[in-house]
Amino acid sequence: MKTKNAAGDAPRLYQAVLTHIQHGLWNDVRNAHTLAWMVTGLVLSGRSSIPAWLPYIHSRATFAQSSERRVRRWLENPAIDPTSIYGPLVTRALRDWGSQTLILALDTSVLFEKFCLIRVSVLFRGRAVPLVSRVLEHPSAQVSTDHLLPVLAEVKGLLDFVGIHQVRLLADRGFCDTQLMAWLGVCGWHYRIRIKSNLILAAPDGQRLCRVNEVQLAPRESRCLHNITLTGQRFGPVHVALARPTDGPEQWQVVSDEPTSVETFAEYGERFQIEEGFLDEKSGLFGLEGSKVRDAPSLERLVTVLAVATVLLVSEGIEVVQRGDRRHVDPHWQRALSYLKIGLRAVHYALSRGQVVFARLTLQGGPDPEPLGQRKRPHAPPQTTLEVGWQLVFRSLS
Repeated sequence: MKTKNAAGDAPRLYQAVLTHIQHGLWNDVRNAHTLAWMVTGLVLSGRSSIPAWLPYIHSRATFAQSSERRVRRWLENPAIDPTSIYGPLVTRALRDWGSQTLILALDTSVLFEKFCLIRVSVLFRGRAVPLVSRVLEHPSAQVSTDHLLPVLAEVKGLLDFVGIHQVRLLADRGFCDTQLMAWLGVCGWHYRIRIKSNLILAAPDGQRLCRVNEVQLAPRESRCLHNITLTGQRFGPVHVALARPTDGPEQWQVVSDEPTSVETFAEYGERFQIEEGFLDEKSGLFGLEGSKVRDAPSLERLVTVLAVATVLLVSEGIEVVQRGDRRHVDPHWQRALSYLKIGLRAVHYALSRGQVVFARLTLQGGPDPEPLGQRKRPHAPPQTTLEVGWQLVFRSLS
């Protein structure tokens, strides 16, 4: 059944989704058809709720209960591996990335006060596109490095497959672990990770210098410490950027494998895009918090459904902007919506007019042709760069 001949919005959208996901490693092709209907129901209903999807699922089943059982069996099926489904899809999208550095964000999110979602996302033009997701029955957002490394190894496998080796990973202070940093170094990845205030800074020879919270900064002052080591393990050499952006007591502390500057804080700040992605999933566009699914493997497959929808919608948003059709769906003079929301509006717009959707799957590196409307950036704090060897000397700012 071709898209242009399908009757109704749901069948046409289903056919467009199926075209892209059928390339996955399926144990049974019927599972690909079920996923296509699930993504269709998610996009058209805007909810991660099986009952909300049922009006959009077309099948030979007479009763809604039969369609609901079909979806639940898919979510509970241990033979369905999210990596085998989503990996081929997202790597096909990344084949057009080019030579640009790929920025990744690592973060976790608690679901229903019982599960922890570990997520590595590609940061792309203001939003985070899921790359690998894992759901654990774990009521805290704090997870061990032993849980993180298999997820990151899966990410590396996907990126190696498409030949992307220029990678920078961003993570919050909950992921400040020298074992993780060492693993990133072996991979050849760069990183910007926020560090904890009680971390010990030392010279390369291991001589203790101070704790991070012992470095007192004036408001709007920043300092960069180069070629130092961290903790009693003498991990390094690494580079640290410290800043106190306001009159408040909070300081920013970021460790990097590359020499730091004031720009390091802007690079780290891109990490917050993954939090916007969690917001879209949980209570924004997809309403994951309304899901009744309450076991980790089923939740992981449900999150995969959301990830499939996200990469398809972001890709659609890219196509709309590149065609110069953004203002058909975005009422702002300058782009004020994320590519995800542009893609979602564009799908509804196209379906209502009988037009083709999801004609191409792509995530392209390089500059954004229509960046978000310029916002006023705060002045960067003054900077003192310190080269640290045998002795640490703090120079006051004039």
